[in-house]
Amino acid sequence: MQNDPLWKLRHALAGIGLALLASVLLAAMAGAFIGDLIGNSYGHRVAVYSVLLIYVLAGTVVLFIKVAQHETRPLTPGRVALWTASLWTWPLLLLAGRRKA
Repeated sequence: MQNDPLWKLRHALAGIGLALLASVLLAAMAGAFIGDLIGNSYGHRVAVYSVLLIYVLAGTVVLFIKVAQHETRPLTPGRVALWTASLWTWPLLLLAGRRKA
């Protein structure tokens, strides 16, 4: 079990999974709020939610590729909050990576 690559990524997989779940809920609330501000129709809410969901899913992929392989700390509520915040600010991670290179 210790040689299993998924076992080594268990903290990252759990963290990113919980962060994605929280982000889907946040995207739904933000989509409803922003959609109502834009046009107060179901279509506007769905459009905003869809864009936010695609953004968060892209962030999930980027975050997992860039960070997950180095994550070994146990999962805590604070770590889940950090993963969630990172899903919403993932372009900054890409910018920081380019500046180092």
